[in-house]
Amino acid sequence: MEWYERLSEYFPEQEMKDPRQLQALIEDKDVYHKEETEDYLLLYAEFPTFLFIDYLLINPETRGKGIGTKLLNRLKEKGKTIILEVEPIDREDEDTWKRVNFYRKNGFVKADRIQYRREDDSGETYEMKIYYWSPDQDEPQEVILEKMAKACQEIHNFRAKRYYGRDVADPDEVLDLKQ
Repeated sequence: MEWYERLSEYFPEQEMKDPRQLQALIEDKDVYHKEETEDYLLLYAEFPTFLFIDYLLINPETRGKGIGTKLLNRLKEKGKTIILEVEPIDREDEDTWKRVNFYRKNGFVKADRIQYRREDDSGETYEMKIYYWSPDQDEPQEVILEKMAKACQEIHNFRAKRYYGRDVADPDEVLDLKQ
């Protein structure tokens, strides 16, 4: 699976799903989609009221040419909220700045009241930030949290016990709303 290798070369190991789980999502989950060209790789789920971007990878040679923005604009045309996970900014990793700036430039907002913590296979906790774009710019973060919980349950935990021996993102454990 060459596309999986492309993803695993770019994304941190802790963010990568088991290749068998991703293949099962693509083949067996009607809401899950993979789009692949030479310029990009996009894996996302489309639910009735929102989209969850699982992975978005723009070919390093074509970054900065508007491909990612065009993809996001095409998804925005569906008229649904779009949710995704982004690594927190690391001052020593320029890519983390670039990713956050890319999403901000494209109208995404950080869900600053949602705390999202996961555990990797060795039990180490790591944090991710939730960003979202909504056609209704005033969508409450409580609603974003509900949608993210559905993404955790339907996508991250899809057959997770088979591939990891556990649920990897139990919404009651990994998501919290700060007041």
